Amino acid sequence: MKTGSIISAYQKGLSRVQGNSHARFLGERWPVTVIRLSDSLLGSSDNTVALLDFLNAILQPAQAISEVDIINPYNEKEYMSDKLTIVDIKARDRAGCQYQIEIQLAIHADLPQRMLYTWADIYSEQLKQGNDYKTLKPVIAIWLLVNTLYKDSEHYHHRFQCLDKQHQRLLSEHCSIHVLELNKWRLGKTLKPEEHWLYFFKEAKNWDQLPALIDTPVMRQAMSTLKKYSDKEREYHLYQSRQNALRVQSSIQSEIEENQRALEQAAVKLGEAESKLVESENEKAAIAQETQQLLDLLEKHGIDPETKI
Repeated sequence: MKTGSIISAYQKGLSRVQGNSHARFLGERWPVTVIRLSDSLLGSSDNTVALLDFLNAILQPAQAISEVDIINPYNEKEYMSDKLTIVDIKARDRAGCQYQIEIQLAIHADLPQRMLYTWADIYSEQLKQGNDYKTLKPVIAIWLLVNTLYKDSEHYHHRFQCLDKQHQRLLSEHCSIHVLELNKWRLGKTLKPEEHWLYFFKEAKNWDQLPALIDTPVMRQAMSTLKKYSDKEREYHLYQSRQNALRVQSSIQSEIEENQRALEQAAVKLGEAESKLVESENEKAAIAQETQQLLDLLEKHGIDPETKI
C-alpha cells in the first residue's frame, strides 16, 4: 500500500472513532443518585424539616427530636463541582446528642469496622483536654446501604448497640448504629414512617410526581428538592459533557497529527530504503554487464578465462 493511502485510511479510521467518542460523551445521562439527593436534601442548614422527619422516622425515639443543628452543612458550590462527593451528614440536637448519616454504594468486607471506627471518631472528638467523661453525649449513626451487606438476613433494618448477649445488658446507651439495606426493602400496601424515606430514596429518581402513598408535606418538599437539583445537575453536567467532548476531540486531533507525522517519517525512511535498494540492484546489474563484456573480449581473442597468467 502506498504511503499516502496508509495515511488516508488511518485518518478515516480515527475520524470514525472521534465521531463515536463525541456522540458517547454528549449522549451520557447524569441521573441524580442517592448520594447527591441525600446530601442536598438532608444536609441543608436552611431547612432542617426533612432531616428531622428522617431522623424521627428511622430512629423512632421515645421523645421526638424537635431541633437539630447541622455540623457540616451542605454547600451547593462544592456539590456541583465535586463529582466524588460522599454523603457524611453530621447534626446535633438540643440535648447534645450527635447524629451521623452515611450513604454507602459499594459493599466491602471491612465496612462494619469502618462503621464502628467513624462512630468512635465522632464520639471521641467530644472530649476536649481536661473535660470530664460526664460531658460525653450519645452518637447515633445511620448507614443507608444501596446494596446488601448481611446476605444471611432478610431484614432491611439492623440496630446495633454495645450489648452483653448472655444477660441482655447494654454497656451504654451512647452507642447506636443503624444499618438499612435499600435493595432488601419491598413496597407494601401500607408504609411505616421509615419506609416513606426508603421508598423515596429507592424509587424517586424514576418519578414524575409523588405517589399518593407518601404524599405528605415533607415528601412533597423532598420531591421538589429532587426536581430542583436534577435540573441543576443536568445543566451542570451538560456543560461538563460539552467541555469533555471538546477535550476528547482535541486529544484525538493531536493523536491524528502525531501519528500522521510518524507515518510520514516512516514513509520517508521507506523511500530512502527503496532508493538504496534500487541503487544496489543497478550496481549489481552494472557489474554483471562489465563482467560479461570482459568475458566476451577474452573469448574474442581466444583466451580461456580459466587460464592462469
